[in-house]
Amino acid sequence: MRRLMLLRHAKTETESPSGQDHDRRLDDRGHRDAAEIGGWIGRHPPFPDRVLVSPAVRAHQTWDVAWEAMKGLVPPPEVEFLPELYGADPTELLHTIRMASVGDPKRLMLVGHNPGMHELALTLIGSGDAAAKKALDHNLPTSGLAIFDFPTHDWTDVAFRRGKLVQFVSPKLLKQTSDD
Repeated sequence: MRRLMLLRHAKTETESPSGQDHDRRLDDRGHRDAAEIGGWIGRHPPFPDRVLVSPAVRAHQTWDVAWEAMKGLVPPPEVEFLPELYGADPTELLHTIRMASVGDPKRLMLVGHNPGMHELALTLIGSGDAAAKKALDHNLPTSGLAIFDFPTHDWTDVAFRRGKLVQFVSPKLLKQTSDD
């Protein structure tokens, strides 16, 4: 079994001081949401063995804040910043996932961007939680986390429509369930 966790970066400023999209930083809500989703991950094993992060400032900050909230609860994963995650489409993201077979983590997390991450999540779904699929259909929001299981022992076997959507969470959904 292989587990894939897709985490979209947290909420950001509209424009960066440099004017470059790549340099956009988290805003106050983004910091809070990344910490909230990181804390949730830290309380809900299994945890990622390896994390692949887009080098964009907002993705890097999302991982740093989420990791700070997990630290002490989760064994440290191997982390790598991959330029190819920035602006990647679902096919490119799937290729990156399949390349994980080199290090063979059991649980892999990607921290990246829409629209590619949302489109990838939708195309991976073959089965799973119907309510989670319905919630994910509309969007993979900032700080949204989609968790998939694949019945394989090799990342090269991961394919579109073969994933089981185990769970979809976001800070907004967490707030709704805590208010009930």
